[in-house]
Amino acid sequence: MSKDKKNEGKEILEELKELSEWQKRNQEYLKKKAEEEAALAEEKEKERQARMGEESEKSEDQESEIDQEDEESAKEESEEKVASSEGDKEEEGKEESTSKEDEEQDKKREKKPVKKKSAKPKIPVIHILRSLTILFPSLLLLIVSAYLLSPYATMKDIRVEGTVQTTDDDIRQASGIQDSDYTINLLLDKAKYEEQIKSNYWVESAQLVYQFPTKFTIKVKEYDIVAYYVSGESHYPILSSGQLETSAVSLVSLPETYLSVFFNDSEQIKTFVSELSQISPELKTAIQKVELAPSKVTSDLIRLTMYDTDEVLVPLSEMSKKLPYYSKIKPQLSEPSVIDMEAGIYSYTVADKLIMEAEEKAKQEAIEAEKKQKEEEKKRLEEQQKKLEEEKKKLEEESNRNQTNQRSSRR
Repeated sequence: MSKDKKNEGKEILEELKELSEWQKRNQEYLKKKAEEEAALAEEKEKERQARMGEESEKSEDQESEIDQEDEESAKEESEEKVASSEGDKEEEGKEESTSKEDEEQDKKREKKPVKKKSAKPKIPVIHILRSLTILFPSLLLLIVSAYLLSPYATMKDIRVEGTVQTTDDDIRQASGIQDSDYTINLLLDKAKYEEQIKSNYWVESAQLVYQFPTKFTIKVKEYDIVAYYVSGESHYPILSSGQLETSAVSLVSLPETYLSVFFNDSEQIKTFVSELSQISPELKTAIQKVELAPSKVTSDLIRLTMYDTDEVLVPLSEMSKKLPYYSKIKPQLSEPSVIDMEAGIYSYTVADKLIMEAEEKAKQEAIEAEKKQKEEEKKRLEEQQKKLEEEKKKLEEESNRNQTNQRSSRR
C-alpha cells in the first residue's frame, strides 16, 4: 500500500515540474504529509494485527474489509490533491487563498479519526460451559415441574399376569397402588410395591415392569398346591409355602390324583411340606394319603398310604431321610406290606398286620373285659359295704331309742 502511494507521488511530481516555487513547496508539504499518514496507518495496522492475531476467521475478514476502506480513503485523498494542483495551474492569482483553504482542510482531516468497524469479541468457551451448567439444570427442573403438575404425572395403566388361584383385583389391592400415586414414585419404589404384592399368601414372587409411557405390568408367580387337607367332604389346599388355605375348593376343581392330609396343625403341616419338598417327584406322586399315627415312643409318627396299597410308618421329622429307602424295599415285596421305619426299617405283610391288629384288638378287649369285671366287683363290694353301713346305722338308732325309753320309765 505504501509503495503505491510513493509511485503516485512521483508521478505527481513529474507532472508538476513546471510549477512555481510556492506550488512546489506546497506539493512537497502534501507529499510529506501523505507519507506520514501512510506510516501512521501502517503502524496502526501492525498494532491491530498483533492485537487481533488470535481472533477467528470472521474477525480477520472484517479486518480485511477495514484495510480496503483505508486504501480507498487514501486514494480519494490523493485524487483530491491532484485536483487541487490542477486548480493551481488555472488560477495562479488565487494561490495564496487556495493554499490556506487546503491547509485548513488538511487540519480538519487530521482531526477527523478514521472510522473502523468494531469487531465483535468472541465469547470464551469457559463462559459458555459455565452458562450451560446453570441453564441445563434449570431447564430440567422446569420440565419436571410442568410434568408433575400435569395429569400425566398420575396416569397409570396397570395389568396383571400369571394369576391362577387369585384374581387381578386381589393383586392390585395387595400392591397398595392408588390412582393418586405419581408414576415416578412407582419407578423409584418398585421394590416396596413388589414386597407388598407378596403379602398375598398365594404369591411366591412378583415383578413390576414399566413400559413407556404409562404402562405397568405386574408379573406374578403363585405357590403350587402340594396337598389337600380333608375334613369330611371339604378339601382345603395346602401350598408349597406351608400355608393352609382357609376356603374349601369345590370337588369339581380337584385334580384326578392328589395327596390327602388328615391333620391340620399349622406347625405339623409346615414340617410335612418342608420334608416333602426334599424327596423325589416320583415318590411324591406315589403317596395317596397321610395321617397321624403316634405311638408311645414317637409322638410325631405318621402313616403314609401309597397308591399301591402299601403303608409306611415314619417319623414326620425324619421323613425326607427315611422315606427314600421305600424305593429300594418295594421291589422285594411280593404283596401289599407295611414298612415300619419308626426305629429301624422292617416290613410285614398286610395280612400279618391284620392278624397283629386282631391280636391287639383281642388283647385290648380282654383287658377291657377284665377291667370291666374289676369295676363290677368293686361296685358290688361298695354296694355291700353300703348296706352294712346302713344296717349298722339302724342298729345304733335302735339302741339309742331303747336307752331313751329305759330312762323315761325309771323316772
